[in-house]
Amino acid sequence: MLPVVALVGRPNVGKSTLYNALTRSRDALVADMPGVTRDRHYGVCRLGPRPFVVVDTGGLSGSDEGIEGLTATQVRLAIEEAHLLVFVVDARDGVLPQDATILTELRRSGKPVIVVVNKTDGVDEPTALGEFASFGIAETLPMSAAHNRGVDVLVERALTHLPDERDDDPGLADQGIRVAIVGRPNAGKSTLINRLLGEERLIVSDVAGTTRDPIRVPLERDGKRFTLIDTAGVRRRARVEEAVEKFSVIKTLQSIAASQVTVVMIDARENLADQDLTLIGGAMEEGRALVIAVNKWDGMDKYARDQCMAALGRRLAFVEWAKTVFISALHGSGLSELMKAVVRAHAAATKVITSSDLTRTLEKAYEAYQPPLVRGHAPKLRYAHPGGNNPPTIIIHGSRTKHIAPAYRRYLEGFFRKRYKLEGTPIRIDFRDGENPYAGKKNVLSDSQQQKRQRMIRNAKRREK
Repeated sequence: MLPVVALVGRPNVGKSTLYNALTRSRDALVADMPGVTRDRHYGVCRLGPRPFVVVDTGGLSGSDEGIEGLTATQVRLAIEEAHLLVFVVDARDGVLPQDATILTELRRSGKPVIVVVNKTDGVDEPTALGEFASFGIAETLPMSAAHNRGVDVLVERALTHLPDERDDDPGLADQGIRVAIVGRPNAGKSTLINRLLGEERLIVSDVAGTTRDPIRVPLERDGKRFTLIDTAGVRRRARVEEAVEKFSVIKTLQSIAASQVTVVMIDARENLADQDLTLIGGAMEEGRALVIAVNKWDGMDKYARDQCMAALGRRLAFVEWAKTVFISALHGSGLSELMKAVVRAHAAATKVITSSDLTRTLEKAYEAYQPPLVRGHAPKLRYAHPGGNNPPTIIIHGSRTKHIAPAYRRYLEGFFRKRYKLEGTPIRIDFRDGENPYAGKKNVLSDSQQQKRQRMIRNAKRREK
C-alpha cells in the first residue's frame, strides 16, 4: 500500500486547494467560505519519484457538536491512518489559539509534522514564517497553493518522512466497478456506503445536504471490487441558492458520467419526485447502467408499501429494464440483492457481442415484424455490428433507415434486450444508410448517343405538330 499524508488545519486555510495542487485534479470542492469539506477525500500525488496518498480533511473548528463534531471525528480517523501530518495554517490570519490547540493534538499522535504556511502571496514571507516559528516545528514551509508555489518543495520534504512502499496497483482510485450513488438530499446515500463498508467512513446526519464533495471509497465484496462514489444530494434548481451547492450538483453530474453503474436512491416514505426522474434521465443520457434503490422500506405498513410500488410502476415505466431493489441502508436489509443487481447491470453494459450474432438476431427480428412502408417501399435492414459498450451500441446498416419510426426502434431494442438478457443497461441503436455508388457521378453521352438523342427530340416535335 502507498504511504498516507493527511492535510489538517482550521476551516478555510486552503487544505482543499493544496489537495488539488498535489493530486493535479479538481476533485475537491473549493470555495471562499469555511466548512466546505466534511468527509475524508483521498487522492494520489505523483509529483515526486514515489507516489503517495493525500487525504483532504474537514476543518477543525474546536466544536464537538453537530456537523462540526462529526467532521472532527473524520479528521481524527485520518490522523490515525496517516504516516505524515501536514498542518496547514493561514499566513494572513497569523497564529490563532485554535492553531495551537490543533498542533497539540497532532503532537500527541506521535506522527511527524510539517507546517505549511499557506497564502503567503502578497505578504512579507520572512515575517509570516517568523510568527509561526513559535510552534517549534523545524520544517515550516511557505506556500501559495492557489498559485502552485511551494508544492514541489513540500513533496520533496514529505518523501523524506514516508516509508519506501510500492503499490502493486497504481490505479488506486479506480479499482473495480465504479458505482455512483445519487439521489435527493437525505435519501440515505452515505448511510448505504457506511453499511456496505461496515464502518463510519462518511458523515451521516439528519441535516439534509451533509455531503458536498463526491467521495470515492474502494470496496471488496463477494470476491468483486467496487469503487463507490458518494455524491451530494440534488434538489430542484429553484431551491438551490448557495454557490457551493451549485458546484456540488455539477460534481454529482460529473460523477454519473465517470461511473459505470448509477444507483439512484429513492426515499420510499416520500413521493417519487421529479428530481428523481431527472437523475434517472441524466444517467440514461450518459448511457450508464442503472439500478433503482428504494430506501427506508423498513417500518412501512402494507398499505404504504402497495401505494409506493404502484407509484413506482406508473412513473418508472420508461425504465422498466432497470432493476428496482427495496432496501434499508440503516439496518442492512436488501443490500446483497442490490450489489448483485449492480454486478448484473455492469455485466450487461460491458457484454461483448459478435457481428455475426447481431446480424442473425437482426434477421430474426426483421422476419418477425417488418418496419412500416415508406412511400410504398419497406426499409431494408441488411446487417448489424457492435459500435461499443457501456452502453451497448448496435449499428444497423440498410436502406431508407432515416424513415424508420421510433416505435420500430423500440421494438428492435426490446428484441435485442430479450435475446442477450441486457438487464439494467440502456441500448443505443444507430441506423446507417448504404452509400449510393453512383452518387455525384454524371453519365457522359458518347457522340453516337448524342446524335440519337437529337433525332428522338426532332421526331417528338414532328409528332406534336
